[in-house]
Amino acid sequence: MSMIGKTATASLFAATIAAASGLISTGAFAADNEKCYGVAKAGQNDCQTATASCAGTSSVDGQKDAWILVPAGTCAKLNGGSLTPTKG
Repeated sequence: MSMIGKTATASLFAATIAAASGLISTGAFAADNEKCYGVAKAGQNDCQTATASCAGTSSVDGQKDAWILVPAGTCAKLNGGSLTPTKG
C-alpha cells in the first residue's frame, strides 16, 4: 500500500472512531437533560418550533414553543420554564 493510501486509511479510521464517540456521548448527554420551553433567548432555541423553521430562529426572548436543553430537574426552577410547549 502506498504512503498516500496508508494516510487516507488512517484518517478514515480516525474519523470513524471520532464519529462513533460523538454518538455515544450524545446519548449519555441527552439522558441527563430535558427540553425546557419558554426560556430561550431570541435566536438561541435548540430546534424547530411552530413559528420558527430551525434551531436559532426564534424571534423573541421567552418564546413559549421554543426550547433549549437544560440539565434534568432545572427547567421547573427557571422563571417561565415549562416542560411542555404552550401558545402565546
